[in-house]
Amino acid sequence: MRDSGGSPRGFTASGARWLWLSLAAVAADRFTKHLIETRTTDSFNYSLISDVVTLVHSRNPGIAFGMFSDSPPEWLKVVLIAGAFAVILLLAWLLASNRVSGAPARAGIALIIGGAAGNTYDRLVSGAVTDFFYVRIGPYHWPAFNVADSVIFIGAALILIQMFFAGRHTHATHSTP
Repeated sequence: MRDSGGSPRGFTASGARWLWLSLAAVAADRFTKHLIETRTTDSFNYSLISDVVTLVHSRNPGIAFGMFSDSPPEWLKVVLIAGAFAVILLLAWLLASNRVSGAPARAGIALIIGGAAGNTYDRLVSGAVTDFFYVRIGPYHWPAFNVADSVIFIGAALILIQMFFAGRHTHATHSTP
C-alpha cells in the first residue's frame, strides 16, 4: 500500500530524512576509528587535556564498559550483533514511519542508530570495538569510549530532554484559561 505521496504506507520523507544524521554519525565514527587504527599502536597514549582526557588505542571485544572483554563466549558475540541489528531496524522503522515526535527525539533516535551501526560494524569486521577516548576526573575514570558511544549517549540525552521538557510546554499551554 502507498500513501498519497507514493511512498510505502506509513513511511514519510520527514521521518526518513533524519536517517542522514545516522549516516553522518557512522561516517564520523568510522573516520576517527580508522585514524586510530592506522596511525597508532596498541600501546598509544597521548594526553589531550592533562590528567583529564587521554587519547588511547584500545580494543574491546566485550560489551559496554569492558564487561566480558577477557574472553567473551562466541554466543555472546552473536547475540550482541543480532540484538544490535534488531534495535537498529526497530529504531529506523520508528523514525522513518514518523512514530517519533519532536526534533530532539528524532535526532536522538537517529544518533542512537548511527552509534549502534558504527559499533556493530566493528564487531562484524574485527570482532572488537575500537575505543580511543579515556577520561579521568580526580579519582573517577570511565572506560575508553569512541564517537559511536558518544553519539549514543547524546541521542539518549536528547530523547530524555524531549520527554521531560516537551511535555511541560504542552501541559503549560493547555492549562491556561
